[in-house]
Amino acid sequence: MSKVTKEMALDYHRYPRPGKIEVVPTKPYSSQHDLALAYSPGVAYPCLEIKENKSDVYKYTNKGNLVAVISNCTAVLGLGDIGAEAGKPVMEGKALLFKIYAGLDCFDIEVNEKDPAKFVEIVKALAPTFGGINLEDIKAPECFEIERRLKEECSIPVMHDDQHGTAIISAAGLLNALEIQGKNIADVKLVVNGAGAAAVSCTRLYIALGIKPENVVMCDSKGVINTSRKDLNPQKAEFATNRPITTLAEAMKGADVFLGLSVKDVVTTEMVQSMAEKPIVFALANPDPEISYEKAIASRPDLIFATGRSDYPNQINNVLGFPYIFRGALDCGATTINEEMKLSAVHAIADLAKRPVPSVVNAAYGMTNITFGRDYILPKPVDPRLLLVVAPAVARGAMESGVATQPIENFDAYRAQLHQLMGLDNKLMRSFVETAKSNPKRVVFGEGNTDNMLKAAVQAARDGICYPILLGNEEMIEKRAKRLGLDVSGVEIVNPRHDREALRRHRYATRLSEKRQRSGTTYREALEKMYDRNYFGMMMVDEGDADAMLVGTYSSSLVPSEIAKEVIGIRPDFNHFATMHIMNTKRGTYFLADTMINQSTDEETLMDVARLARYSVEYFAHDPVMAMVSYSNFGSSDQPECRKVHNVVERMQKLYPDLAIDGEMRVDYALNSRLRDADFPFNRLHGKEVNTLVFPNLSAASTAYRMMLELGVGDSIGPIQIGLNRPIHFMNVDSEVRDILNLATVAGLDAAVLEKMNNAK
Repeated sequence: MSKVTKEMALDYHRYPRPGKIEVVPTKPYSSQHDLALAYSPGVAYPCLEIKENKSDVYKYTNKGNLVAVISNCTAVLGLGDIGAEAGKPVMEGKALLFKIYAGLDCFDIEVNEKDPAKFVEIVKALAPTFGGINLEDIKAPECFEIERRLKEECSIPVMHDDQHGTAIISAAGLLNALEIQGKNIADVKLVVNGAGAAAVSCTRLYIALGIKPENVVMCDSKGVINTSRKDLNPQKAEFATNRPITTLAEAMKGADVFLGLSVKDVVTTEMVQSMAEKPIVFALANPDPEISYEKAIASRPDLIFATGRSDYPNQINNVLGFPYIFRGALDCGATTINEEMKLSAVHAIADLAKRPVPSVVNAAYGMTNITFGRDYILPKPVDPRLLLVVAPAVARGAMESGVATQPIENFDAYRAQLHQLMGLDNKLMRSFVETAKSNPKRVVFGEGNTDNMLKAAVQAARDGICYPILLGNEEMIEKRAKRLGLDVSGVEIVNPRHDREALRRHRYATRLSEKRQRSGTTYREALEKMYDRNYFGMMMVDEGDADAMLVGTYSSSLVPSEIAKEVIGIRPDFNHFATMHIMNTKRGTYFLADTMINQSTDEETLMDVARLARYSVEYFAHDPVMAMVSYSNFGSSDQPECRKVHNVVERMQKLYPDLAIDGEMRVDYALNSRLRDADFPFNRLHGKEVNTLVFPNLSAASTAYRMMLELGVGDSIGPIQIGLNRPIHFMNVDSEVRDILNLATVAGLDAAVLEKMNNAK
């Protein structure tokens, strides 16, 4: 993770407008008629409906998708009691996480009241506004009484995340760690260091999972909490042991599990070595754990170790739970968040860690094969499947325990709705950026003499996303940079035509002529090609002098794509390559292909595009639901263009019998499942929402994604190259800086994955 400075953080919160969240209308408001519906007189009708039937508030307002993050800011992160105003940035941040991870709207409310009874009355009075309440950063022991009363007196889900979030995530990790270590939860001895809200909640949940109370020892700042002490509040007394021990070191001897929710460096190497065989240590003090990762791992080889930090394996992070727990609770109209729902979340998170990890998650962490085991006991926070797994599990737990007022009847349809909330431009793109920063690659920017490419390269260097290499005339680039007010002193500039590149031109020409000697390419011809930026840059990648390249194209990408096939080559088992755009919209994420490369598509070309699109969608952790688009439906036209698509569908269905693919069909039938299923009930996509559109030609695909962008339907990532042997990505020279940066990040990620694959061979 890149270093965060005070100046960076303050600028982030201040610009371009203060704060991190805003309110956005969800209904039309441009005309007087719209406003008459939104407010007076039209608003009276839903008001009267709700007056007659209070539950209709979920039908006519956003209550069912609205969470409150409420705090009196008496225990803010590691800052303590800093006051309501000072705590607001934290609560805004929590509201942001609810939105980006689970699609839940959220208001942060900072209450300037420390008296628990008064605080409860204030929150209770606000409760009708919201579908759920997330209590945050309230100090112990007051937080216990506040949560208990609000759960009893409010008819909506209430959860103090500081207590239960850590409990749920760590419990999931504990179940998996015990399985790996071959231990029965009923037999293990647990030591807990820390006696605050999180420690108490964790211990209670562990006991609910099967740990015996008599096998628990809890410590606070004064030592072991035992029955001989007279200074215990009710929460501590609940876990008092009658064992004649007083120190943490004594408690650790022979223990199977250590849970730390205290302060740094209170656990020594000797303490870890004194634990039972195959121990489990969760050192969750932030930012520095009770024992450092390095010391703990060096202490013994049979240890499973977890922290709250993202820079070590097995991060126990609350974001794995709270967005999806509230999502599931609100979607089924739960009146509370009870133990059954928490346990459902625990098992769902634990089970997900045992499933094969999507390629995109591996890529986000710069790895090729994350698998369940000692260093992977919990899903990664960027895993997009969390929403699809945890929210339904919580909803089912609410239904089975009798607290769901709006039971979910069709869980397949519900998961399809959740799929629409999964936007790749948020958490995955952010993770890609962080991964790129942790292992920056050398990325060639092929059109260094254009404004946006130059701006993007400078910003990429400044942000540490990659080591940019600008191709072009250095004098022209420096003049352009001066005009734009850019500092290019830290950016490498390579002029393929300069005399100092003669040796490299010779080396590249020799290599290219050797590769293409059976295609009639001579050394002299290859040498002449090396004065071309596209040839030179791609040879830099092919020869290992760079890791990836962004190729700037103008109205046509035909020439650069032909060069790529000649220099880089197409993946085995394919005869074509293509590009794909990822479109993030309010309706969900869509994958569009081929948006840039193949100007004319015969049946074989379209077949390769469809196959590549399938693999790429799976790489990005989605199950492809693919519509092959045309202007006819399922054979309604026998024109060659339609017949081509029809034939490809038949071939794809035979080649991939389990793949959800059908067509040919018009785009309205592809995107409107009700229309499609009503008119063509035989279709193989029945009941599914399409997420992948394969177009019959470049004109249709390019028009579709550009129209979506211009109309503000969504944001895009791409064009992402699919099918070449190395990371060569193509984009228009007039692309926005943000788009170039995104593609540079993806290119660096591709290069990192390729590097790891080659090293593993």
